[in-house]
Amino acid sequence: MKIDREQLDKIAHLSRLEFDEKDAEKMMKDMTAIVDWVEKLNEVNTDGVEPLTTMTYEINVFREDEVKEHLSHDRALLNAPKKDQDYFRVPKVIE
Repeated sequence: MKIDREQLDKIAHLSRLEFDEKDAEKMMKDMTAIVDWVEKLNEVNTDGVEPLTTMTYEINVFREDEVKEHLSHDRALLNAPKKDQDYFRVPKVIE
């Protein structure tokens, strides 16, 4: 299946992307190759193959919960680009 400019524009709009003409041509070529590869998978006989939900059969593999040295308050603030006495300083993002 060949991806045309109309389909690319729709996908770009949905994903909030913008392409110039040079990038659009490359993107159409790359997306066409991806779709062709996925269509090739339809040729594989998957009768009797159970779908996977994970790539491993291990269940609930947890590490031991060990207490380790924590980062002190002063050390955490040591390399902060902006700080006051007790806190990180960040730009205001909510008016």
